[in-house]
Amino acid sequence: MNNLPPLAERMRPKSLDDYVGQKHLVGPGAVLRKAIESGTLPSMIFWGPPGVGKTTLAYIISQSLFRPFFSLSAINSGVKDVREVIEKASLLKEQGEILPILFIDEIHRFSKSQQDSLLGAVERGIVTLIGATTENPSFEVISALLSRCQVYILQHLAESDLVDLLNKAMTEDVVLKEKKIIIKEHEALLRLSGGDARKLLNIFELIVNAFDSKKITITNDM
Repeated sequence: MNNLPPLAERMRPKSLDDYVGQKHLVGPGAVLRKAIESGTLPSMIFWGPPGVGKTTLAYIISQSLFRPFFSLSAINSGVKDVREVIEKASLLKEQGEILPILFIDEIHRFSKSQQDSLLGAVERGIVTLIGATTENPSFEVISALLSRCQVYILQHLAESDLVDLLNKAMTEDVVLKEKKIIIKEHEALLRLSGGDARKLLNIFELIVNAFDSKKITITNDM
């Protein structure tokens, strides 16, 4: 079991029905869910704090629509990387294939020239862009690109969402479901996570791994 990915990765949802939070966007009848179900997906920017599911939601959208998924991080990608993806997408279009989704994490870190390199492909529909940012896109994304994208705001996860994540992890994870874990108090766990689902699951896994026995009781004092 030591070579398993971290708990947060093991618990990454694979479908909208498993996705926790953001009901205003992907709940029944919500605007983004309607767009996904209709297959008419605009280019978009996900704006929200860390750990609320921006990357996961982008991937779920691509899987729901059976669209190829290209992912870049603005931290370590440049114009050359963007152009390579656009060339691949252009080839798919020429071959009559399904056009891809291009996900760019931390798009606010792209310079003006890097963002400019996306304009033509987005405008011609060669790719559907999904950018993720923790910063206000009105200030960090160039107006020409922003005008071609729909901005969706992702909110901090509610306490009930975070508790649901913990319960799902205990009952569904391949490692944790073999243990008898009792969470008598969860306030400290939630406070340490700061509303970040990924951080919550990482902390939870660290606490569980600190026990030698399979019977574990978690309180606010731990």
